[in-house]
Amino acid sequence: MPLIPVSDPDDPRLAPYRAVRERDVVGHGERFVAEGEVVLRLLVEGGRGAGPRFATESALIAEHRADALAALLGKLPEEVPVYVAGRTVMDAVVGFPIHRGVLAIGRRPAPETPAALLARLPERALVVALSGVSNHDNVGGVFRNAAAFGADAVLLDGACCDPLYRKAIRVSVGASLVLPFARGGSGAALIDALDAAGFATFALSPAGAQELGEVVPARRTALLLGAEGPGLAPELMARSRTVRVAMAGGFDSLNVATTSGIALYALTRGRLA
Repeated sequence: MPLIPVSDPDDPRLAPYRAVRERDVVGHGERFVAEGEVVLRLLVEGGRGAGPRFATESALIAEHRADALAALLGKLPEEVPVYVAGRTVMDAVVGFPIHRGVLAIGRRPAPETPAALLARLPERALVVALSGVSNHDNVGGVFRNAAAFGADAVLLDGACCDPLYRKAIRVSVGASLVLPFARGGSGAALIDALDAAGFATFALSPAGAQELGEVVPARRTALLLGAEGPGLAPELMARSRTVRVAMAGGFDSLNVATTSGIALYALTRGRLA
């Protein structure tokens, strides 16, 4: 695998990497940025034995990391360029210190609708659905938990952040690169798709009618979570089975990513044993 040395921060071949922090905000269209060795490995190799879900367009590696990553980079198709740069050049291109020294540009396939994604899931399936969760750390954390507890897919309404935002991928430890997801539309449309596909939807709320420990998962179960603060819209709760997590008196607030981990553990105890 040939490495391509780069010594000029203004090299036009590195344009997709330039000022990625700003570009993450405005979006890359079909492109997204993968950061770190673990995330690069999942981009290149895929996960759960399914192979890679996304194409790799190029990689930008710090000189001191190139030898250690040679085996992984050797798995890239021959036509994928791998640029190698010194730390100073790499930081100048990106716009901030890249301590991990590993970046790649991936390309996403055509988006899939929630209905199409649900239609190809197995008869017994667990899905996480998010409504209005716009914080990148929380979306990344939910994906990490969903992958850890064996969820089959994640659905996000249009008010949620893109799970392929650089920080969301990093927080998910690459889970958003291997876990199928569909994003778009309203929360009500997500429930429509879940109902049509035969899912029982359990909505997490401090005001839930049923204690989480009492829930018996259905063969097709969806866990619905909303943003911290506003939570789920009343109309979404009215169409779901509402569930609460028991907490100490006088405090009823949990981080949404933390809540997802607690709920997924409770729903999969027998399934993963």
